Amino acid sequence: MSPFSLDSIETPAALVDVERMEANLQKAAAYTRTHGLRWRPHTKTHKVPELAVRQLEAGAAGVTVATPREAEVMGAVAEDVLLAYSPVGASKLKRLMALSRRVRLSVGLDSREVLAGLAEAAREVGRTTGVLVELDLGMRRVGVQTPEEAVALAREAAELQGVEYQGVMFYPGHIRMPLAEQGPALVEVSRRLGAFLDALGAAGLKPGIVSGGSTPTLWRSHEVVGMNEIRPGITPFFDRASAWMGACGWEEVAYSVLATVVSTSVAGQAVIDAGSKALAKEELPVGGYGALVDRPEVVVHSLSEEHGLLDLSRTSWRPRVGDRVRVVPNHVCVSVNLQDELWAVRGGQVTGRWEVMGRGRGPV
Repeated sequence: MSPFSLDSIETPAALVDVERMEANLQKAAAYTRTHGLRWRPHTKTHKVPELAVRQLEAGAAGVTVATPREAEVMGAVAEDVLLAYSPVGASKLKRLMALSRRVRLSVGLDSREVLAGLAEAAREVGRTTGVLVELDLGMRRVGVQTPEEAVALAREAAELQGVEYQGVMFYPGHIRMPLAEQGPALVEVSRRLGAFLDALGAAGLKPGIVSGGSTPTLWRSHEVVGMNEIRPGITPFFDRASAWMGACGWEEVAYSVLATVVSTSVAGQAVIDAGSKALAKEELPVGGYGALVDRPEVVVHSLSEEHGLLDLSRTSWRPRVGDRVRVVPNHVCVSVNLQDELWAVRGGQVTGRWEVMGRGRGPV
């Protein structure tokens, strides 16, 4: 694609600053190499196979997905795919078993029911699927609750035909405070993880893979004793929440939504054409639903479906109707999920376009 001006794109439109994204990938790769961690990034953030390729080229050992559709899309470009979500239902299992045989598929699960269904589906097509037993280390969402439960499920996975016990996984999603305040929570995660690992080791079921991590805790992942793989998702792009928590600097955020000022009639605010259907309506403790890339003091203080209201009370800038702005959303994953495409930008010029292929169920 020949470069062209941003002015020719109809708004709202999702933009990716390619230089920032590439720097973010290299930084994550360098961190994992330094600390001996396997990097299997979660692709639910971008849902774009071309971006998964860039992660793999930067040093990722494989990819993580959340849905059969994402597995299909990423399985076209990656040979190692972890479904970090229990597949319940015959149709989902059928789609997973239909993945190319060159794909090494593994699945995270926390119940005998899902394990039995997965093993049966794999046996029927003559393939073997890896299994990671999911642990609850404080998130209180999914995961076995005790070391004894982990041992029982791991033992069953090790004995069943059609599956291969590979290790354990967890998600420390409850740790969402600023980076500098995460120490005690990470110590507690290490303590809980240690109890599980000790029990599994004593039972002759020492996990080869101990998979965890998140973007908020990314740069302190090496402090979790026993973990050898991380699955951060937001790292290529980052977002306002990442910057607030200290996972990145504002100048490292690579994703934004291009919007046009459509009204300045109400004093003290400007209205843009990016509402909840472009930015998503997810809150942060600091308030608002996004902030401008070049004026972070200007916050999107209110959203309706097609309107975003910019708070101008902390700036002398007064936009005019027709001006264009770039908004960093609070949470990039839910914003990308609303887009049909992402526009690659370098130096203010559009250099490419990526289809967001991993959304929805896809073909059935």
